Amino acid sequence: MTQRIIHVAHSPDSDDAFMFYALAEGKVDTGNLRYVHELADIETLNQRALRGELEVSAVSIHAYAYLADRYALLASGSSMGDGYGPRLVATTPAGPDPRAALRGKRVAVPGLRTTAYLALKLFQPDIDAVVMPFDRIGDAVTAGDADVGLLIHEGQLTYADDGFHLWQDLGSWWLEDTGLPLPLGGNVVRRDLGPDVTAQIARDLRASIEYALAHRAPALAHAAQYNRGISEERTDRFVGMYVNHWTVDYGPRGRAAVERLLDRGFEAGLIPNAVRVEFVG
Repeated sequence: MTQRIIHVAHSPDSDDAFMFYALAEGKVDTGNLRYVHELADIETLNQRALRGELEVSAVSIHAYAYLADRYALLASGSSMGDGYGPRLVATTPAGPDPRAALRGKRVAVPGLRTTAYLALKLFQPDIDAVVMPFDRIGDAVTAGDADVGLLIHEGQLTYADDGFHLWQDLGSWWLEDTGLPLPLGGNVVRRDLGPDVTAQIARDLRASIEYALAHRAPALAHAAQYNRGISEERTDRFVGMYVNHWTVDYGPRGRAAVERLLDRGFEAGLIPNAVRVEFVG
């Protein structure tokens, strides 16, 4: 059988590593497809997807607004913040009105196509964004290079250890505002692969996620190599936040959340065109 190579890219984070564990370690039968894994931070993946470089990639849901003509959104592989998400932090408390306190502030953000940035601009559009790698944001706030930091990944759990005060959890705000989870990331597949290959990729990704959830201990051990020094207990907690039933399939509520976020972005003038979201799988 002739093998077809599929390049699949995702972040070097414990939740993505957990999700792709079975594919990376050959735990699921992928037939004639062979997956070659590439790792990069989410904003780099967003930019590579904009250029159409990868057959399959993790991307920010915000970035999907600019990719929908070339990529479809796989029904499996979402990272949902169900009442939690990216966190705005600073070295001093925000006071009783975080939205007002944020107005005009320099905010260190992990990229202009991240969902974290889109949620921030929906929460408070009047900010001065300072773009930098996500793992430098805390240091930038401590050094005074930014007034507030927008933390993603493990920083959502460790900010208090570093002496920061929470100004706003954007996932919590979004749930209160819309009644929906905040769809942070998903996996996309390039449309030119055709329906048969696309369907197989969708099955393989779902099988990988289901395998990891059913074999949690070895999947967590694999994921721990990407946990950036946090404890095993926190790695388990972080993975549980972002790899769960939403990741197996968005479901009706998760799909509605994606559509609501992108519609709100368009209505606010933060996304240039209305987006018709197509889910595969």
